[in-house]
Amino acid sequence: MSSSPSTGKYRSDLLLFMAIAFGVSWVSWGVAIGMGGPAMSPPTVLPYLFGAFGPLVAALVIRIRRGRRGEPAPEHLIRFRIRTLFWVPVLLVLASATVLAGAFLGHAAGGPAPSLDYALNVLNSQGPAMFLASMVISGPLAEEPGWRGTAYPRMRASMGRFQVGLVLGIIWAVWHLPLFFITGTVQNQLGLATPSGVLFAASSVPMAMLCCCAYERAGVVASIAVHFAVNSTMVLSGVQAPVTQAMIIGIQAITVAVLLATSNRSAAPRLQADANSAQKVAEYVRPATRGALRIR
Repeated sequence: MSSSPSTGKYRSDLLLFMAIAFGVSWVSWGVAIGMGGPAMSPPTVLPYLFGAFGPLVAALVIRIRRGRRGEPAPEHLIRFRIRTLFWVPVLLVLASATVLAGAFLGHAAGGPAPSLDYALNVLNSQGPAMFLASMVISGPLAEEPGWRGTAYPRMRASMGRFQVGLVLGIIWAVWHLPLFFITGTVQNQLGLATPSGVLFAASSVPMAMLCCCAYERAGVVASIAVHFAVNSTMVLSGVQAPVTQAMIIGIQAITVAVLLATSNRSAAPRLQADANSAQKVAEYVRPATRGALRIR
């Protein structure tokens, strides 16, 4: 991919974004670790929950900064369009299916069987409304406007889809590390130096790629839906066994490969149409004596 004058600007945006996202999250979670109480018990619950919003805080700072400077949106930013919303329920079901398929394959390989009673107990313990709200807010809504809505389009200025998904997945795994030291979190229950903990960290890569593929098709709304679908299905399924985690990682990797392949084929006409539209606008705005613009 050829470099552009905006690459340096995006690099500074990314450095600022990462510094704020990690700073807000890790400082908040460090406070929660110091308090020592369970994650959802007062007063530990306040810094624990606020830490999840580090990517969102960073995204807001970058957006405000861009607006004050009068800078255009990144070229690879996926804007909200009504006609793309049909992808949201499709991707939501697909994301959930990757977890369920992994759970059943994991059971066939010797892992625990998915249990409807377990899922109902989880829902009843919190209430369906509270469960849905917590699953939407604490992860997808707090993170996706940052990782996908802000970092992704800027990284795409100098990297391909696969590379961005891989790098974001690794960064995402590192970002989660303090949660392993907060009592009462899923990560703490798994343990950092256990097969389940290692697989949880590794699962961040295909999960990030899945969210990136969703973002490419329908923007942040779709990536939020995919993030929500995976998280909620894993919680309701009680996924912790290493064999089940490994199956889910494999299925999601295959799903990402298919989505990337179909996205590469389907993106060309859309990008060409956007380029043609941009060229027409530029030709209209520029004086006729300047001639037509070339889209690189």
